[in-house]
Amino acid sequence: MFSNQWPSNHYETLFDVWHAWLGQTEGQETRYPILDRWLKKNLRSLCAPRSMDKSARPVRSLSLTDQFAISSAMFSAMRFMQLACALEQSYRAQAPLNWQEWDLTWSPDDVKKIPPAAFWYWIALRTDADNLPPRVIRDASERKAWFKQIKADLPVIKEENSDAAGLLWFGLRPQWLELLHERGEISGWSSGNLQDFLRMQNQSPPLWLRVQANDSPVDLQTRLQRDGVNVELMENGFLCAKGGADLTLSSSFKNGQVEIQDLASQQISGSVKVEPGQKVWDACAGAGGKSLAIAARMNNKGVVVATDLHDYKLDELKRRAKRASFFNIRTFPWSGDAPLRLPKEVAQQQGFDWVLIDAPCSSSGTWRRNPDARWRFNAADTAELLQLQKNILHNASAAVRKGGHLVYATCSWQVSENEQQVKQFLQEHGEFSLLSQTMVGAPLENADTMYVAVLKRG
Repeated sequence: MFSNQWPSNHYETLFDVWHAWLGQTEGQETRYPILDRWLKKNLRSLCAPRSMDKSARPVRSLSLTDQFAISSAMFSAMRFMQLACALEQSYRAQAPLNWQEWDLTWSPDDVKKIPPAAFWYWIALRTDADNLPPRVIRDASERKAWFKQIKADLPVIKEENSDAAGLLWFGLRPQWLELLHERGEISGWSSGNLQDFLRMQNQSPPLWLRVQANDSPVDLQTRLQRDGVNVELMENGFLCAKGGADLTLSSSFKNGQVEIQDLASQQISGSVKVEPGQKVWDACAGAGGKSLAIAARMNNKGVVVATDLHDYKLDELKRRAKRASFFNIRTFPWSGDAPLRLPKEVAQQQGFDWVLIDAPCSSSGTWRRNPDARWRFNAADTAELLQLQKNILHNASAAVRKGGHLVYATCSWQVSENEQQVKQFLQEHGEFSLLSQTMVGAPLENADTMYVAVLKRG
């Protein structure tokens, strides 16, 4: 994010962007918009030259490289927002806090109480302790010394450690430690796995690519590199984009030969062991990444029915399907409030061969890409999501034919949304049995963290 040569005028730009971001929540309760989308919509205008009179600050014009640095800084701010609040309060008191008790009363709104220069210096220190402070900071040396003292005092999270304060250092709330230990116990994580998971929350995962089924990763890598895209073939056989030219401008992307899809998401799609000619329902399809991955293995035989609550997401799926020359994908909205009215050809065989539920969830497994989402993670929202997931599971399961399969997935690591949800479903639907369930992605792989369960109807 920063460097030792980070110029002070860029801090001023950050202050302006930060002020605009905080303004999005006025009149609301800690409901920040999605940072990535907000930056794409607003960053260019916030960093663009503006007409000013001679008494105002000098007009600035930032390069694309500078705008990328500002964007990266905002992501770091989201990761360590609570830590900055803790550092500021303890610095003012000149005494370490009881971090766990303090966390119980902390709100994301508290960040508005910190002067922007102080907030951004804490972020700069957490990112690189040698970063220069903003010019307006008069007690920079004292703040830096305090930062180092707090860092030395924060405990390292270990499996047997009940002190949750160390989570602050990784940008996570101390109150989440019990949930993380629950996840680690069920998934068989070692203390090293937990450490890896925490560290990975502060690093964006790579840009994973999905190759269409009729292509080879090596051939695609060659074509993309020819178009100037830096692509690496990983040990697991998947491709990662590592920079270079814009992937979306490459001929392979325009021709539908490659899609951007996280590794964990690809593994969920792979859990649907579809064969050409079968009938599949992607119940919560969204923009259709998994629908496309499933259709790629069907050779335009059979049918993929893709539904979602939102029409605009399905419109995006239609565009992507057309680009990939998939003609066996049908789309229409479904609210999840009632069982699906089966299409005629599906009703004739009394249900789908495969039903995929990529359920609405807390999205805690995507915090690496969307660090702002962690501050929308709370018990009230989880309770509402659990009921929604239960309803969708119940209503979608009715569309699985006898001998067919139901695949339930989330992009969450919470046990309550995953193993517990499936356990309750099986207790209420004795016609289904569990074939497998697992977490995919981080911490064992450099990707998002997701859950997938495969059930069969007897």
